[in-house]
Amino acid sequence: MERTQVQIPAAQLDRQRDFEAKLKEMHADRPLRALVDTFGCQQNVADSQHIMGMLRAMGCSFTDDPAQADVVVLNTCAIRDHAEKRVYGNLGALTHTKKANPAQVICLCGCMAQRPEVAEKVRQSYRHVDLVFGPQALWKFPELLYQAYTQRRRVFSVEDEHGAIAEGMPVVREGRTRAWVSIMYGCNNFCSYCIVPYVRGRERSRDPERIIDEVRELVAEGFKEITLLGQNVNSYGKDLGTGYDFADLLTDLDKIDGDYLLRFMSSQPKDASHKLFDVMAASRHVAKQLHLPVQSGCDRVLRAMNRPYDVAKYLDLITYARRVMPELVLTSDVIIGFPGETDEEFAESRALCERVGFSRMHVFRYSARPGPPAATAPGQVAPEVMAARSSELRHVAESTSQADARARIGTIETAVLEFGNRGTLGSFHRVIVDDAGTDRTGQLVRVKITGMDDRGLLHASMGESDL
Repeated sequence: MERTQVQIPAAQLDRQRDFEAKLKEMHADRPLRALVDTFGCQQNVADSQHIMGMLRAMGCSFTDDPAQADVVVLNTCAIRDHAEKRVYGNLGALTHTKKANPAQVICLCGCMAQRPEVAEKVRQSYRHVDLVFGPQALWKFPELLYQAYTQRRRVFSVEDEHGAIAEGMPVVREGRTRAWVSIMYGCNNFCSYCIVPYVRGRERSRDPERIIDEVRELVAEGFKEITLLGQNVNSYGKDLGTGYDFADLLTDLDKIDGDYLLRFMSSQPKDASHKLFDVMAASRHVAKQLHLPVQSGCDRVLRAMNRPYDVAKYLDLITYARRVMPELVLTSDVIIGFPGETDEEFAESRALCERVGFSRMHVFRYSARPGPPAATAPGQVAPEVMAARSSELRHVAESTSQADARARIGTIETAVLEFGNRGTLGSFHRVIVDDAGTDRTGQLVRVKITGMDDRGLLHASMGESDL
């Protein structure tokens, strides 16, 4: 796709600001109250913050009580079946709030809404839902909501689109410490279990100048932890046609003055590079933390997943990363119960996880999604087998995480304080800074890790390490 087709024209975005103004004027006598409920990943969180920004521009205030909300937005996830069931449960509960307040407008958006079968199910069985739109239509939410209010009909915007980039959308940042910055959208990888490319479209990168400006503004506003988001950040820049890549972006972001930490997720091993690790090692602001999902420790399963690397390459990557960053925090995702996975192949995954010793590991049971090839692959693993394997691997995950935390006792790290003396270390472990007091929320401090309590929480002291 040509870059000229990726960027939403400024005139189209101005049109959305006009609809925001119209909705604000329409409800001037009684400003709307809105509830935004987010399911799924950090990208959905970032999307919801833009939805809240648009709602605020419409004059909305916010509530956590669906009975008090004039507008309810469920921003959904389609990665796992469990998330979808929760959404349908919430939609069912909203029949009662809609009955009590017939003027309430209920919106379903996000990845789940982009699936044609979901949109049709909502159309037929959840007739109290007024507006349905997918991730590609997020930028025109004001226009769609205006239609729902003025045309007295249900509105569906779930066309199969490539997706685009809308710059300058309003945003409501929740909290004053952490911020999410999307650097790209979509995915080109087509892992055989994953529905993301089907609902979020192909990869498209934001212009680096836009990203740098956004991060600079966040630093100036006092945000201390900024996380760069993409389905595969290591692919950033491939569609720009300039040779500028993710490592180059990190290099430029690191030049921004201020006290802050940069993180990023998620990375695909096939695109991870020594150049990236060298940049991380040399940077002042990039946290020495790498989320590199392995998904399986078995080469046959990786091939079946359409993950174009093997265990040897993965080990080579992390060996180099740890060589240039001895303090590296390595986190990962593992899928258990992929179709055809045998007991012996699961044992290979367990052995790899024990060998690597991840600082944090997310264990997911395979969840069949309509569309990707794995959903109809032979050898679907029985739920009780997946449950047993999940329990076994979660025990390994807890053990390796505790070992990593314990090994950091006596070291000095940077911590972001979020609630009084509680915060998150650069190594991603939770920490209590015993001598921080109660007035340092939102600050970045240097601490010496002093011990671990019986709950597994690290304790630290600022002493002379305070920034």
